[in-house]
Amino acid sequence: MAPNHNTTTPNVDEPYTLLTSDNKDGESNRDTSNAYPEEDVTENHKLVEKEKTDNSHEDTPENPLTEDVEVVVPPDGGWGWVIVFASFMCNLIVDGIIFSFGTFLPNIAGDFNVSKASVTLVGSLMSGFYLIAGPFASSIANRYGFRLVAIVGAFLGATALALSYFATSVEYLCITYGLLGGIGFGFIYVPSVITVGFYFERWRALATGIAVCGSGIGTFVFAPLSEALIVSLGWRNALLIQSVLVLSCLIYGVLFRPLQPTTLKNLKDDELGEELVSNPTKLSSATKAKIEETVNKMNKQTNNNSDQDKMYDVYHTIHAPSSINSEYLKEKRLSVPFITQNDKLKSDKSILTRGLSKPNLSLRKSILALSNGDKINRPIYREDIFFGQSLTRLPQYTSQGSIAYNLSVTRLPTKNDILEEKANSCKCCPEAVIRALTTMLDFSLLKSPSFIILSVGGFFTMMGFYVPFMYLVDRATGHMPKQTAVLLVSSIGIANTIGRVLCGLLSSFPGVNALFVTNAALTLGGIATIFSGLSLSQEYQFFYTVVFGLAISCFASLRSIIVVDLLGLERLTNAFGLLLLFQGVAAIIGAPLAGAFMDYTGSYNASFYLSGSMILISAIMCYPLNWVNRWEIKRNKQKAEELEQTLEKV
Repeated sequence: MAPNHNTTTPNVDEPYTLLTSDNKDGESNRDTSNAYPEEDVTENHKLVEKEKTDNSHEDTPENPLTEDVEVVVPPDGGWGWVIVFASFMCNLIVDGIIFSFGTFLPNIAGDFNVSKASVTLVGSLMSGFYLIAGPFASSIANRYGFRLVAIVGAFLGATALALSYFATSVEYLCITYGLLGGIGFGFIYVPSVITVGFYFERWRALATGIAVCGSGIGTFVFAPLSEALIVSLGWRNALLIQSVLVLSCLIYGVLFRPLQPTTLKNLKDDELGEELVSNPTKLSSATKAKIEETVNKMNKQTNNNSDQDKMYDVYHTIHAPSSINSEYLKEKRLSVPFITQNDKLKSDKSILTRGLSKPNLSLRKSILALSNGDKINRPIYREDIFFGQSLTRLPQYTSQGSIAYNLSVTRLPTKNDILEEKANSCKCCPEAVIRALTTMLDFSLLKSPSFIILSVGGFFTMMGFYVPFMYLVDRATGHMPKQTAVLLVSSIGIANTIGRVLCGLLSSFPGVNALFVTNAALTLGGIATIFSGLSLSQEYQFFYTVVFGLAISCFASLRSIIVVDLLGLERLTNAFGLLLLFQGVAAIIGAPLAGAFMDYTGSYNASFYLSGSMILISAIMCYPLNWVNRWEIKRNKQKAEELEQTLEKV
């Protein structure tokens, strides 16, 4: 596994001063036996007063730490299981329709008197724009929430399929079914992926696994269902029925209830000397439990004696660690929760200076306190939002408590972002949308050799990904009953579902090399696709579909782990956005190109040769990726050292 690239985190070696808050007279139960020398405290007082004088200016828009911000603490259950169900159903309907489009090919081609390869472009456009719309849907969801985006997607997707009923040409279908339908499906897909991760932490791998299994189950169900509808009602009426099913995603979208974040409130200069005491009446039971977990972990890292430990209470005062440095503050994160009460206890200002050898006003102004206030949901500001596997694979999660982790992976909204939310203003491009889109489509990541190889490899994988879904049934129809041939696609869906479950279990072991597993799976899947026409018997074809389904499940399940291993958690959102673009373009090109090969050679096998070769090439390209990544890290480290030496000379 590649080294961790996480941003700098505070050193917790310095002791925290933890106080109980039940003293009505405002006096703390603090043990002063280990107090710092009085002269140090006095000197610290002088430094604090000097800094307050020198930094008495008003907060500026460039300083995003001066406004209320929020952090979401996943409840790991409750309404989250309703979210899992809604996400499962969205995946079932959307992916089921996409992967079963091959059953429409002969009927649409016959009605419009065109080749099947040209009709393939309709399904490819839907598959491509379904992925390409991802970054844009994510950015809009960052400002307006999962629920609205899913509802808009359901309405747009249903409308697109309904309009396709009136199609007069393949070009008409390319616009309605392909373009509009793909964008609508993309708007459904993103909330169904993100929302589950927002509600789950400890059980994220299980919850996400259940949700994405809807994709495999949908493939299993919709292939025979679409065929039955086409035979009994015709392909146009079949599209109308599918339109109604997509419209039902409106209901599931409504279930994507936003998870209310805990408001973080910045402390002002005149609050520097006040104790930060929690108010248990304003915290949910889940939040209390997570606070207690964090406190227990912090207590183990302190040097306080056993008598003091007995006095610790979950509702306590937490003082700032002395080692949060300026580089960390630039990243606008904190990894320690600070809790305040409306009626804060008054105490000597030396409390915040204790343990701080170099008082820093910017540090104290960065202290964030949990309180109630305006709730602002910004899902894309979480670095782990697209990580659907077990968080135990992340050092950032295993090295600190739950709330501390959530704070450390959450970027704060800017001042303008918060002001736009409070003003309820309607802007064409709100800052929350622009900022999220800029993060996801930051093309500077293309300077990384590791990401270039990963993205090009993903491009080739997607070139071959959809071809079997398009042509498998048609190729097998002359050698087995049509009803049996349709079940080949269903077989891929079942194998895909089983594979996702197995990948989830496998990825829970930290020592598993996700890149190697994916490469090995794609190698087998590519070779199997190339030789899939060796025999068209039922037994051989079903064997191939199982191998292919397992192979693509590894690619879909382990991609986020590979990105984090190679680039670090902080680049996951950026990489996810760019990978969606690469894969979307590849999905548009792949199946029509394979269809052109089929028309040119007069054989379905030619399309499978191309598909399997693309998948195999993608695996071969990525085998040396770990070595390239180690070389890149070493190179970047050398450049940083050379730059540092140059600056020292200057």
